Amino acid sequence: MSDCKKRDNQSTYKKAIYSGTFDPITNGHMDIVCRATNIFDEVIIAVAKSELKKPMFSHEQRVAFAKAATKHLKGVRVIGFDTLLVDLATDLNINTIIRGLRAVSDFEYELQMGYANSSINKKIETLYLMPTLENAFVSSTIVREIIRFNGKFEHLIPSEVLECM
Repeated sequence: MSDCKKRDNQSTYKKAIYSGTFDPITNGHMDIVCRATNIFDEVIIAVAKSELKKPMFSHEQRVAFAKAATKHLKGVRVIGFDTLLVDLATDLNINTIIRGLRAVSDFEYELQMGYANSSINKKIETLYLMPTLENAFVSSTIVREIIRFNGKFEHLIPSEVLECM
């Protein structure tokens, strides 16, 4: 018999939060969102303001890009935020954070963040999802660099985002 105990506030309706700067949202992000919608009834994409990262696109643009990219997905909601993710999750009564892992290099940082979040709120669980091999190399950083040098990036972001740009 397992010592596993059901956590408080668990119900049959499952919600998760997927956060990031999404500068811009990419096909890799969408891959993770789609996988998460197969697991959860509601996935909230939380677009971080992240002024310290000096994003290429404004917070409003990034929220608009995420809304456009996910408008066809049932059970997905997009919000902007400028707080600790753990506080936002608590405010929204969510105890699962989704994070994407593309490579081993992502793992160390994401593991530290997961532990930090759990140290703040013990009810928080982090679920790590991997994109398909096709999207494993896609990152906002790569897309921004290609954009800066006027390269071809259209195949790396959702077509709805291109329309917004």
